[in-house]
Amino acid sequence: MTTAAYIRVTSDQDESGQRREINRWLAKSGMHNAQYYLDKKPGDRRDFCRLQQDIFAGRVKTVVVHRLDRLFRSLRDGINVLCDWCDKGVRVVAAAQQIDFCGNSVRMLTAVLLDIAEMERHIRKERQDAGIAAAKDRGVYTGRPKGATKAGVDTSLASELRRRGLTQAEIAATMGVSVSSVRRYLKTCSRSQ
Repeated sequence: MTTAAYIRVTSDQDESGQRREINRWLAKSGMHNAQYYLDKKPGDRRDFCRLQQDIFAGRVKTVVVHRLDRLFRSLRDGINVLCDWCDKGVRVVAAAQQIDFCGNSVRMLTAVLLDIAEMERHIRKERQDAGIAAAKDRGVYTGRPKGATKAGVDTSLASELRRRGLTQAEIAATMGVSVSSVRRYLKTCSRSQ
């Protein structure tokens, strides 16, 4: 396998739009045997971690996504991961944006594009906060139900990646979390053993 297609949607989204755009690009490029990686639950990026492992193992040489923001949560994560991938000779394609990352200009272009994507996320968050504030003023916002938590992260994955020889920074990039979170996961796993 040398071509991977990555799709990330939230639990209430449909992946068919991303899949259609990726398939269109793959067909136009003559690539027909792509391995799909699909993450559907927020906070649970198991297939992204699997993709990272396949890249580090040298099994993936091209990654195709719908848009760059489907890969990364923040500008810093995006630049780090894209630069790591390109340093390993991986070609990264954002089909809907018609962007093909290969070569030395990747770092500068990546920084600009991911900064724009992060700015869009901040604008969406501001709109969401304004909507919540308006709902609170009207007395219709109740917040998250008691006892509800965000989707958990598989902390044992950090331990497994460490056993495979990845550094804490590589584990953080693979899991899409910070290095300090990886340290905390590893500490938690070592206490439970």
